[in-house]
Amino acid sequence: MKATGIVRRIDELGRVVIPKEIRRTLRIKEGDPLEIFTDRDELMLKKYSPIATLDRFSKATARSLNDLSGKLAVICDTDGILHAVGEGRKELDGQSLSEEMDKILRERRSYIASAAEGGDILPITNGREEGITAQIIVPIVSGGDCLGAVAVLSKEEGAKMEAADMNLARLTADILANQFE
Repeated sequence: MKATGIVRRIDELGRVVIPKEIRRTLRIKEGDPLEIFTDRDELMLKKYSPIATLDRFSKATARSLNDLSGKLAVICDTDGILHAVGEGRKELDGQSLSEEMDKILRERRSYIASAAEGGDILPITNGREEGITAQIIVPIVSGGDCLGAVAVLSKEEGAKMEAADMNLARLTADILANQFE
């Protein structure tokens, strides 16, 4: 654990203000849920990710999506990539999401693009992954809240996403969302 040197007092209602710099660094936005942990005399706050609680299930889901589509399958929460399965997964695993992905999640809209058809390929992560030629991104929405997204990506030259790929991505997002209802 890293000390920040910042000290805050608890108010009469038990509230503590998390400094803006720390919220920005940890990508904590207004309304984000935080999980509280204690260990003896220590108190820790962690940004809560409902999708991360389904770790084994979401990993198996990504694997199945990859098996059925034959393309790179990605499951992410609202901060970063949780699971990537398929060719190119190593450059995505554990990366934080790009601003473009943040916008898709905020707007709760699906996105499909193919470079072969003149579409704009959006970066998934801040790492600016190379070679993606076609993509489908489907937000995972449960109870009106966006919990993350499912993405199907291709690195094949001239790749185009088919209706079956979109249906698989939507089905995967629905299955994950239904785990929270």
